[in-house]
Amino acid sequence: MALFKYTLKEFRGRLRQLALTGAAVAVGVAFLVLSVGGSGALVDAYGQSAASDVGRADLRAEPGGRALALPPGAAARAAKVPGVTAVSERLSGQGNVINASGRPLDSRALVTSVAADPELRWQRLASGAWPERAGEVALDQGTASLLGVRPGDSVRVLKADGTTGTARLTGILDSGSSAALSGQPVIAVPQAQMRAYATEARATSLDLSTASGADAGAVADRVKAAIGGGAEVKTHATAVADARDSSSTLYGIVLAAALSFVLIALAVARMVVANTFSVVLAQRARQLALMRCVGASSRQVRQVILLQGLLLGVLASAAGLAAGAATALAGNALLGAMDLGPVRVDLLPGWPTFLLAGVFGVLLTLAAVRGPAKLASRVAPVAALGTGNATLPTVGNRAVRDVFSLALLGLGVLLLISGAASAPPLSLLTITAGAILSFFGVLRLAQWVLPPVVAALAAPARRLFGTTGRLAGQQLRSNPGRTSSAASALLVGVTVAVAAASAIGIVRGGLESTLVSGQPAAFSLEADARGLPPRALADLKASDKLKVTPVRSANVSVGGKSVTVVSTDPARLNSTTEGVDQARALRDGESLGDGLGKLTRDRGFSPLPSSLLPEATAYVTPGTLDRLAPRTATPTAWISPAEGVSHLEARRAIDRALADHPTVRVKDSASDAAYLRTLMDRMMLVVTVLLGFSMAIAALGVAATLMLSVDERTREIGMLRAIGLTGGQLRSLLTLESLLLALTGGVAGTALGITYGWLAARSVATEGATLLGLPWGALTAILAATVLVGAAASVGPARRVRRMRVVDALGA
Repeated sequence: MALFKYTLKEFRGRLRQLALTGAAVAVGVAFLVLSVGGSGALVDAYGQSAASDVGRADLRAEPGGRALALPPGAAARAAKVPGVTAVSERLSGQGNVINASGRPLDSRALVTSVAADPELRWQRLASGAWPERAGEVALDQGTASLLGVRPGDSVRVLKADGTTGTARLTGILDSGSSAALSGQPVIAVPQAQMRAYATEARATSLDLSTASGADAGAVADRVKAAIGGGAEVKTHATAVADARDSSSTLYGIVLAAALSFVLIALAVARMVVANTFSVVLAQRARQLALMRCVGASSRQVRQVILLQGLLLGVLASAAGLAAGAATALAGNALLGAMDLGPVRVDLLPGWPTFLLAGVFGVLLTLAAVRGPAKLASRVAPVAALGTGNATLPTVGNRAVRDVFSLALLGLGVLLLISGAASAPPLSLLTITAGAILSFFGVLRLAQWVLPPVVAALAAPARRLFGTTGRLAGQQLRSNPGRTSSAASALLVGVTVAVAAASAIGIVRGGLESTLVSGQPAAFSLEADARGLPPRALADLKASDKLKVTPVRSANVSVGGKSVTVVSTDPARLNSTTEGVDQARALRDGESLGDGLGKLTRDRGFSPLPSSLLPEATAYVTPGTLDRLAPRTATPTAWISPAEGVSHLEARRAIDRALADHPTVRVKDSASDAAYLRTLMDRMMLVVTVLLGFSMAIAALGVAATLMLSVDERTREIGMLRAIGLTGGQLRSLLTLESLLLALTGGVAGTALGITYGWLAARSVATEGATLLGLPWGALTAILAATVLVGAAASVGPARRVRRMRVVDALGA
């Protein structure tokens, strides 16, 4: 009991020194709570969205196995089953909307049927009314916004026969909360009008109402037998449960991704705790030696420190749990004020998450304190009798530790080099292992690696800030162990952030390069099963702004199998496209690709056939195609801007030429690249925000180190004030020390992160993965955030120095 009382009293006395460290643990615990709650809420929202697509029908019939549609006549047979009172087919097909310039949207629209029975309608309206008559349609929110229309306006739509017609827009669909409708243009039409507006229309499911009091399970069995074809018939409850269960795999993926960032943040928190306790115990070394002199055993000293770590862990974890819960509740209130349709989001995880997060926070703190406690317990009693400052002993052979660290670093570098020379997917695994090993080696050698970086950064500080800059550099170099420990926390966060941003940016650049320069041309055309209209090709070729390359195709029978063969003029294609050079060297009677057997001389595999036409497997010269198949079709054409014509001018010329051909759609490689760029930018933003928690924890670590440094240097600060250094200069001194610490971690982390990110990107996208694709804006923002972290970390210590009296400081 006496030991506990002493520990509690000592902990209260040291609470100010440990407050920032406790805050670091609290941030990590709060991040853990929010990550689990946010991941669960995201996946649950997806499950709710999928479940809401089930609708209100009592039964739902779906195709069985790999079938995409129900057997013909399924609705009629199901309607005759006893106990069934109403049946509605869910029909879906392909269609399109005509924009103001008279052209269809580049992406096909999903045409979905609206049930005649309001009780069997599964879609949801955001505004307006349901389309119920001929000539009425509803559009999704994105398409309506793109066209600038609202309920009551007229819209032009492409009909199934290839003509266009005007329809009245009656309503706007709430497609954002629908798993089946989101992410694509949608046209909803009355069920009876589906064949007029949709091509490739098919019945994807049936919605059925049952008689009041009927046994839904028994009726479902009878409907299944009546439909046949292996169809599955589910009750409403079963369909909803299956829809929700479909998100279970997604939950595991999202949670694993989120927890990987949490582990990084908690690893940084552990470094902060270990560093703080090491500094505090080093300052208390004489006190610990006195404890040994008065009879305390090394075991009791260790128990005191571990108990203090336990108290800090409990308090910090409790604060983190409270902060996480408060943030989750605030998020719930904010999301509750938004219109999310049928989706209800709850960011607050269950009590097991809070329990596990709290326990994890406590164990993390104890694990971090264990090392410093072990060193403190080995302070010899005789150290209390010395005249100088007592220090903590070292454990083990330092030379052995350094050799082991160098071995880790060397092995990691060898794996990185090996991975850079290997082919995917082995290269990615090798580079990942090499990055982990080499980074651990750098962290273990931080006391040797980071001081040179500090010296390099301090040189301009001396020139810019004179005495203050010189003193800041000297102070950081005088204690390399403490400097490297504080900077290492930032080093972890910056390295991971820069590596992720670099990899995403370089991969984005490589994929964009592939999309733009790797395609046969800048634009391609898509048409219905009848192929490109000859008049459309003639109108395109008539434009002097375009270079049009039609692609002919035919199905050739080889050994009883049908092979799709394509041909075109390769001289007009993009020379950077893989396989074009082979096609230009091809002679009559020769082929590229697979499937033609002895009909031609095979010149090897080439991706060019599928690049020209996705379903094609072989490429031949025009003369060879005429010999193999006298009757050919022109399913597509590739178009490049003429010499001196911009991409935008070419697109406008295409739209003008195809104004009278609404069945022809344009695929724009620049639009695909822009979509990819947006997707990757969002991914980079998410990664950066998640890693921001690690940066915040590292900032608390820097602030804690500076605060402890102020405690240790109180007399020194008093002497500096006594010899003429002003309060402003002292504040500048601490700010410079903090900035140099932050920049040390930032510069070293940026260098490591760029290296790791570039190597990882090369292992994923070998084409175009160069350092020119680095996201310099994101990297600059990360480095700027590091500077802000350093500036913010110096606020507390600087304020304390400002309030310090010279006389009190000299007498400390």
